[in-house]
This record gives sequence, C-alpha cells and structure tokens, in this order.
Amino acid sequence: MVAKSGRVVDWQVNRFRRWYRGCLSPDCYTGRVTGYHVENFGCRASQADGDAISAGLEALGACPAEAAAAPDVVVVNTCSVTAEADRDARAYIRRVQRGNPRARIVVTGCYAQRAPDEIAALPGVFAVVGNSHKSQVASIALSSVEHLPATLPGQPDGVVECQNSRVAMATSASHFVPVGSLASAPSFGRERLLGAPAFVLAGDIFAHSDFELPSLPSSAIERLAESSAAHRTRPALKIQDGCGNRCTFCIIPSTRGNSRSLPKPQVLDSVAQFIAAGGQELVLSGINLGRWGRDLVPRLRFEDLLAEIFETTALPRLRISSVEPMDWTDGLIALLCRYGQSEYPRLARHAHVPLQSGSDAVLRRMHRRYRPWHYAERLAKIRSACPDAAIGADVMVGFPGETEEEFRESCDFIAAQPLTYLHIFPFSARPGTPGWDLHRLNPVPPAVVRERMTALSDLIQQKNLAFRSSFIGKQLSAVTLVSPKQKSGSGSGLSPRTPTMTTAAMTDNFISVEIAGNLPPNLLVPAQISGLTPNGLSTTIAREIRSIA
Repeated sequence: MVAKSGRVVDWQVNRFRRWYRGCLSPDCYTGRVTGYHVENFGCRASQADGDAISAGLEALGACPAEAAAAPDVVVVNTCSVTAEADRDARAYIRRVQRGNPRARIVVTGCYAQRAPDEIAALPGVFAVVGNSHKSQVASIALSSVEHLPATLPGQPDGVVECQNSRVAMATSASHFVPVGSLASAPSFGRERLLGAPAFVLAGDIFAHSDFELPSLPSSAIERLAESSAAHRTRPALKIQDGCGNRCTFCIIPSTRGNSRSLPKPQVLDSVAQFIAAGGQELVLSGINLGRWGRDLVPRLRFEDLLAEIFETTALPRLRISSVEPMDWTDGLIALLCRYGQSEYPRLARHAHVPLQSGSDAVLRRMHRRYRPWHYAERLAKIRSACPDAAIGADVMVGFPGETEEEFRESCDFIAAQPLTYLHIFPFSARPGTPGWDLHRLNPVPPAVVRERMTALSDLIQQKNLAFRSSFIGKQLSAVTLVSPKQKSGSGSGLSPRTPTMTTAAMTDNFISVEIAGNLPPNLLVPAQISGLTPNGLSTTIAREIRSIA
C-alpha cells in the first residue's frame, strides 16, 4: 500500500522486512534484517540508555524481535547498584545463552563498567561494553569482520590481555575505540566461536565530559505517533549523567563518572519532537538530576530549564524523577506550585526525594549531604506548595553498624513525614566503596535486616492507604498506559464481550489506577475515583477524553 505522499508506509516496510528477513538497506551491517532485544535493568536513566541503544540498532537496519521469535542480538543493559542487581544480570545472561545459544549477547551498563572481565567469563557473552563506550554498543552488536570500519587515523588504541578476555582500552582524548581494532578477537565474527573469549571495551569513565548517546531516540518518538503500538507511553528523557557525590555505600560515581548535562538546546529540541509525535507525559531523568546545568557554560539551574520548557512549549505533562533533598530549591518548589495545580497539571504532582535513613548518625556515616531536619524542612515546603502531591523516598536498611536505636530513630522520623510511598532496600556492600570495608567490620545480620524492612513496609503501607483513600470521590488527571499484551503486539487482549474491561493508567500524583473501559494508551483522561484496589484506585471517566495525538 502506498500513502498519499506516494511513499510506502513505514510500518508496512518494517512488517515486510520481518517477514522477508532480507535487508532493504544498502548500509545494513549484517546483509539481512537482524532481530534484536534490549533488556534493561535498573533506574529510569538506564531505561533511557536502553532506548538510545534500540534507536542505534534500528538506525543500522535491525528490527525489534517479535515476541515469539528468538532474537539474533541481545543487548543486556545492566545495573550494579546492589549485589542482587549483578546476580539478576548474570541469571538473565545464562537464561538467554541456554534458550538461544546462537544469539549474539552484548553486555553494557554499570555492571559492565565495574567488572567487565567478570561478565566476559560468562558462557555465551560476545562482547562487554562499559558505560565509557556505550555509544558504540549498536555498531559492535551488528558488526561482522567483513563489515568492520578501518581504524581511524590519529586515534591510538591499545589491546591488552586480561585473564578471560581481550580488552581494548582507549588512550585518545576522545576515548573512541574503532571497532576495526578488535577484529583480531577470536569471538569477533559473524558467529561467536564456541568457547572463544568475549572481548571487553571499557575506559576511564571520569574522562568523559559530555553525552555520547541520543537524548531521546527517534524510534521512541516515532512509536508515540502511533500510540497503539507504543512500547512506553511515559518515556524517559535523560538530561544528566554521572554524580559528584561520594556516599560511602554507592558504586555509581565509578560506573557513571562525574556529573554531565545535556545542553539546553538539545533538551528543548527533544521535548519539541516528543510534542510533535503526540506524546502526553515526558519523564526527565538523570543519575543526579538536580545537578543539571552546573557543568555547563554558562552555568544553568535545573529550575530554569523547567521554566523554559513550560514557557516555550505546549508539553501537556512533565514528570521529574528523583531529585536529591538539597536540590529541591525554593525555585523548584515554586514551579511545582505554579504548574501542578490545574485540572490537567503540566508538572506532575510527584516528588521523589531520596532519604536513605532518618538517623542523623547513620546519615553522617553514609556521607550524605543533609541532616534529618534539612530533609523535613524540604518535605514540609513541598507538601505546603502542593497538598495532593505524592512524596516518595529511598530508604536503606542495615547500613553497617546500624543499631536498633538508630533504626527506631529512622522509623520515627519517617512516620512523622508526609511520605506516601517508599523504595525500601537492604544495604549491599559494593567492592571499591568505603561501605565495603565498613560492612566487613560491623555488618548487620541478615535476619535483623529482613525484620526491619518488614517494619518499614508495614508503616508505609498504612501511610499509602491513607493517601489513596483521600481521593475517593475526587477527580484526578491520568495518562493511559500500554498493557503487557499491547506491548507484545496483540492489542489490548480484551474481547468486546469481556464484562469487566479496564485500562491501566497513572495519575499525575503517581497512583496506579484501573479505568472502567477499554481505552488506547497515551490519552490524558479525567479519572473519577470510585474506590480502592489492592495497590491503587478504581476509576471511571468523568467526561470527554483529551488527547493531542
């Protein structure tokens, strides 16, 4: 079928490629259309990195693998914030290798940056690419020896042998390693040789001073233009990476590097593209988001960027992800008050403010840059400016040396705050951090950690129930989401005869709701709250539906 413009419709070309499995692009690396899958672990920023990798793969001629098909290329985008995150990544790699041994497995992300040789030793891994070279993941994943680019002049590279892999380390100022320099690696071919070691591409993460990945991949924007096929209706736009803090428990600075900001013109351009594609809610993300702009010349402030987005664009809704307590400035809180109060709030009434502990002594041992009273003051200002806002926090349990008295102090502090949800997690000793040595000297027994986590969970469940209950009979603005069956390409999965059809949605103040009726994703809807569900609210549509698609 030909569109009115005379061009073949894009989705039909993609469908034909998947059926024919023959490459229609003369620039395709593999000589045929390659099916790929990107598996993301970790935070919103990591999800944004995964979207950028997907965009790079599709730009080189690959297509997302159908749900029932075994992908040719699997990119594992890892997290390493805890030992459990490392274990999850290893378990996933082993499952892929067992179920699809011919797949080319490329591992990247924070775990790949922290311990590349450890991952390279896993069976089936083709390549390990650290965060320092994440911009090259797509080209490495799809390259074969006969299609490798030649080494670029003026960019010296070195290849050094490690125990389990051939490791390429960049030595030039740009820290770019041409893929051609790895052609001698025994695993670098059309298919990985059985038993051949993977190769590792990693460098000094602290040498990076700018963004190397697309901010919001065009593929994600294009998918939003056809919302029924959207893989995510609330995509993340990563505008900041790295962290300059040195908390004793955290491995992230060594896997992400120093704080770096996406320049303002690129942020505004990505927002404009998102709006043009019909997107409703955009999530700004970063590793230390509130530090955006501090490294730019001239120096800029995060709240000034938000103000310009609202003043110069028609973005329906913006949500900001985690922001450190002391970065919730009076200016940022004023924006939440100004743009979070209408019937369709343009700034989501949602503040995620990491806490870690409510004990002053524990916060000091963690090297956190605030005291409990500073935190309480920020939350009081947020609640005063926006009474219906969801306010969440990260809380770590079992930091080395945490006494029963310190934990009780933390619980009492949390109970007194206007928090509506918590992300509760146990301390995990990470190699290379001061917390690793502290844990060896004074660990908290695992049974005690589990008991304390249960106590915190019971506390926050009561607070969350009270928060959700306060909206029964009221109206909230929500954006409809993509259901799991819609993500796999089978539509909503609901028959018109199904008597209890519902649509998943997310309110601006971060409550999961089930809306009566079968609605497409990416709609802003006025949700009339009718009751409670186990973890959210049940709703009906108050009146007409708003969409800018």
